[in-house]
Amino acid sequence: MTTINVPTRQEVSSVNQAIFDNLERRFGVVPNLFATMAHSGSALASYMALQSAKSTISGKAREVVNLVVSQVNECEYCLAAHTMVGKMSGFSDEQIIEIRRGRASFDSKLDALARLARGIAQSRGHVDPAVVEAFFAASWTKENLVDTIVAIGDKTITNYLHSTTQIPVDFPAAPALD
Repeated sequence: MTTINVPTRQEVSSVNQAIFDNLERRFGVVPNLFATMAHSGSALASYMALQSAKSTISGKAREVVNLVVSQVNECEYCLAAHTMVGKMSGFSDEQIIEIRRGRASFDSKLDALARLARGIAQSRGHVDPAVVEAFFAASWTKENLVDTIVAIGDKTITNYLHSTTQIPVDFPAAPALD
């Protein structure tokens, strides 16, 4: 079986080297999953553009989507990274576990988002219309729906990249669910 390595700065294109430099300034390190994208001459830049695109699903809401989708897709890398980011966003350990299960009983609006993200990810887009209606009933908009789907796509990219490459997780492991 071919092993996929985490490329070093010297192993990637000059365009990707510049992105590595920006990531290192921003995070202090280039996360392994981002570095792995640099095997492609264009994927890392494309993904970074997607990550930084304007969205109505941002902050805590974005972390709800990230955690739910990563759990559905069983991505240990993204669960580890977004458990850390979720804590930095103000979620407690208990809230993060609940979100990973597709719920957020502590906030009705985030709960509708978590249920929608879980439904879409589990059904590959064929979500129960009642879940969509509950999302709208919780004061989310059509724009939020579209942005949620884009956020699910974003997270699915990294979930699939890790699941396929099995590169080392460079964040503290997320706790297992019961």
